[in-house]
Amino acid sequence: MPAKPLPLRDRLGRPLESLRLSVTDRCNLRCLYCMPEEDYVWLPRQELLSFEELVRLVDIFTELGVTRLRLTGGEPLLRHNVDRLVAMLTQNSRITDLALTTNGVLFAEQAGALKRAGLGRVTISLDTLQRERFRQMTRRDEHQRVLSAFDAARRAGFTGTKLDAVIMRGENDDELADLIEFGRSNRVEVRFIEYMDVLGATKCCSGSNSATARSKPRPKRARLLLLDFCCPTARFSASSPPRLRLFAGRATAAASPRMGCGIAAYMPPAAQTCGTCCEVPQ
Repeated sequence: MPAKPLPLRDRLGRPLESLRLSVTDRCNLRCLYCMPEEDYVWLPRQELLSFEELVRLVDIFTELGVTRLRLTGGEPLLRHNVDRLVAMLTQNSRITDLALTTNGVLFAEQAGALKRAGLGRVTISLDTLQRERFRQMTRRDEHQRVLSAFDAARRAGFTGTKLDAVIMRGENDDELADLIEFGRSNRVEVRFIEYMDVLGATKCCSGSNSATARSKPRPKRARLLLLDFCCPTARFSASSPPRLRLFAGRATAAASPRMGCGIAAYMPPAAQTCGTCCEVPQ
């Protein structure tokens, strides 16, 4: 009898149960903090893993202990017939949570098919509620289609929907309260993600020095103020591990009927983490 494979674990000995699977490198937005150039050389389509290869890869990871799977890109909904991939993945009984992250532009027209195929949850990226600011940040005028994605998720029967917002100093940090209210009124969990300059790829949004300024880590006191604003009933200390404080804040906010929505905040990977939480936002 072959030996049972050992479960995957990280440097702290925690089981690695979550896997993010990129199904395409292409995207239909040009967010300045993510894809600053207008034109890119994409992978040739024949080099992308087929659905069958992706399913086989997931099979291997689930044999090693992975139970939670998230489909990403690029923008995963640019991959043709991605609902068929979802249906194929649902045949793996080891997967207990199958989710997808999308920028929302194409989600409304595909929501029903994805739900019928077996997709469990969806996370929609939205950094601003202002149309002109959205156009400046993404260089595309698709704001209304992204907003409609939240209604489409609800109509299709999705629950546990999340909103991811990258917060950038001097760009959209004045919309924290508005985004929280949007999450409350739409019954979605709002997750604030701190800006990270990926290998210096970011181009400025509104000023010649804004990219450099935003790349500096947010001071610890500012992080605590953000958490206090999101969840005033929580109690955090500046000496406690940031990720531990953040997860505690989300749990408290999610349990508060006054808020009506969960709130989380994720710091850069370099931030200190505790020894029990997962490093991959789900």
